[in-house]
Amino acid sequence: MSEEQTADANYQGVWGQRIGFGSKPALLMIDFMQGYVLEGAPLFAPGVVTAVAESVELLACARQHNIPVVHTNIRYHPGHFADGGMWVKKAPVMKDMVEGNPLAAFCEQVLPNADEVVISKQYASSFFGTSLASMLHAQGIDTVVLAGCSTSGCIRATAVDAVQHGFRTIVVRECVGDRHPAPHEANLFDIDSKYGDVVSKQEAMAEFEKT
Repeated sequence: MSEEQTADANYQGVWGQRIGFGSKPALLMIDFMQGYVLEGAPLFAPGVVTAVAESVELLACARQHNIPVVHTNIRYHPGHFADGGMWVKKAPVMKDMVEGNPLAAFCEQVLPNADEVVISKQYASSFFGTSLASMLHAQGIDTVVLAGCSTSGCIRATAVDAVQHGFRTIVVRECVGDRHPAPHEANLFDIDSKYGDVVSKQEAMAEFEKT
């Protein structure tokens, strides 16, 4: 293999098959919290600012077409953070994610509706240690569409767990973001190659409109 071979060429014919949408999708809005969009906050990620703005239309489309919407956030017990285990030791910046901290509040542009489930998690994956998979399977959901942050963290972890739980996994390119474009693009490439499909917002909304 040539060291100058592109990643696309190297993966061609081995990775990168398309899985597509199934018959019943749900939209997962992952961790769109203020700490990622407020400049000067430790978790501030410029790519998330853009992703929030792009997700307003996606969320409205899902609601208009009665696509189930689930929101996630991160919450820890303040003081000892024991429920954060080793992650808060590795990433103590996550200690901002406690109830009452303004940085842990949802972004106003994409607030959950009263009838939309909010799942609080302690780790990167929206599935790890939560009832998400059971809830979605009980509703006959076969496809999860991911928007949120960050691409290299909670989006990637959720995508990997989603396919392992038997869901078709779709990531909406414009509606996920990170603090730097390099890990953002690398993880989109990897997700699209191995775990699900990375699609445009227009493609995702067109699928919502079919249901």
